[in-house]
Amino acid sequence: MTLANTISIVEDITKLESEYSQKNPQDILAFALKQFDNITISFSGAEDIVLIDMASKIKKDIKVFSIDTGRLHPETYQFIDRVRKQYRVKIDVISPDAAEVEALVKEKGLFSFYQDGHKECCAIRKVKPLRRKLATVDAWITGQRKDQNPATRNSVPVVQVDSAFSTEERALIKFNPLANWTSAQVWQYIRANEVPYNKLHAQGFISIGCEPCTRPVLPNQHERLGRWWWEEAADKECGFHEINLTQNNG
Repeated sequence: MTLANTISIVEDITKLESEYSQKNPQDILAFALKQFDNITISFSGAEDIVLIDMASKIKKDIKVFSIDTGRLHPETYQFIDRVRKQYRVKIDVISPDAAEVEALVKEKGLFSFYQDGHKECCAIRKVKPLRRKLATVDAWITGQRKDQNPATRNSVPVVQVDSAFSTEERALIKFNPLANWTSAQVWQYIRANEVPYNKLHAQGFISIGCEPCTRPVLPNQHERLGRWWWEEAADKECGFHEINLTQNNG
């Protein structure tokens, strides 16, 4: 993707969002993968594997990455490996800076987030590794849905300039093909297409993150109640989608 083409898309982003806002995820993915050679899919949960399944049917040699915080469930590590093998895709697993993790643990222990909030730990284990990765691409694809967190994601567009990770030199484009889908639609696709999923979903986990910060939810409880349950709903973003907080507060 040339700089000129990138600038052109940035200038027309509002028009592009309007044009694609009601299109199906496959159409949005096809557009994203056609426009950008240097584009990657963020992979961690059920929505992301749906995107990988869709993308693999559109284009060969898709690029996928995942952040290994060092605190994931064993089932999640097994899931990553299963996806790698089943789709024959290389997953770029990104780890946090070991020295920064060691310093945090030495100063505050392994569970400081229960008292101090999750943002400090997430910044080291998730956001900084993500920023390193995103600095190497022109665009990324995420599995965000509007109904995942009404407090922060109810206005997520299908395509946007990710100002949280853009720089003065380059604009990063972010695609959210499943923005208008519900959890029910995600699982309908998974079952209909025999898509693999994390074993934890069968144990009541809906939204899955790090092991200390994730728990199963009861029937009819909102999925976000299983993440950082000791914090307010508006705070339940790890920093991956920091732009959501800016837009909702703006």
